[in-house]
Amino acid sequence: MRVIGGDEVDRIASWPLIIAALKAGHRLPKPQIGDVYLTGGGNGLLSRTAWIDGLGCCVKAATVFPGNVDHKPPLASIHGAVLLFNRETGVTRAVVDGAAVTRWKTAADSALGSQQLSRPDARVLLMAGAGAMSGPLVRAHLSVRPGIERVVIWNRSRARAEALAMTLADLGKTVEVTSDLEQAVRGADIISAATMSSEPLLRGAWLKPGTHLDLVGAYTPQMREADDEAIRRARVFVDFRETTVGHIGELMIPIRNGVIREEDVLGDLYDLCGGAPGRNSPADITFYKNGGGGHLDLMTVSAIVDAAARSA
Repeated sequence: MRVIGGDEVDRIASWPLIIAALKAGHRLPKPQIGDVYLTGGGNGLLSRTAWIDGLGCCVKAATVFPGNVDHKPPLASIHGAVLLFNRETGVTRAVVDGAAVTRWKTAADSALGSQQLSRPDARVLLMAGAGAMSGPLVRAHLSVRPGIERVVIWNRSRARAEALAMTLADLGKTVEVTSDLEQAVRGADIISAATMSSEPLLRGAWLKPGTHLDLVGAYTPQMREADDEAIRRARVFVDFRETTVGHIGELMIPIRNGVIREEDVLGDLYDLCGGAPGRNSPADITFYKNGGGGHLDLMTVSAIVDAAARSA
């Protein structure tokens, strides 16, 4: 059994590797998935399982201890690991750092959605949010749309946006920080949002024709990043129907309120990677909800462990 830490994951993984793994994984049978979340004393334990015929099975376990920030020195709030099992024997193949797997799979999920839905001639990327996922999201989007010339960063705290911009100085692109979200949205070709917002930040009235909207942050039934007009104007897609449509406020709320119907969600990555149409014209606005899921962890960790074996 191999143990692969976060630093090794980052040395092994690349955006082309992980995006290709996700694309190939969505041509396999749909997964069996299951989550269990336990709580105690304000802390939590998430166990996420996935099985894909032809690929194998894995378990991702993560603890969520918000009080860790008050430790001296402070500790990260989330810790975890992914167990990958041999698909033929069930033997444990590897234990892999969970935070690293999550980071790579989440950003690659959005990049694959962009590859399928955004305009190839996109030139301006707006990153709304400056948290831990924002840097990987920018890099992943650029990997599939290398023609992007300008990256604009907006965050409620300008200082965090400026700190993120500093980490992207190696991109060879113009990287700007803005305090005017409306103006930034109006000028963007691709918008990626990774915030903790419960109230919509992104207004559909601001979206120009042809924009691709990548929504990552909302993950509970109460959370949203885009308003009703955004989803009403767009061709709507998700990464996986089973983990988004009935689970995340980004879709649940507008469906419940009659803004759209469930059948207005036109497809997921299984459909898109299978050849279903995404964008019908350059003027289409596309809306993509990145919901995550254990099947994506399995596709990602399998690619990482295979790559590690090749490099050994």
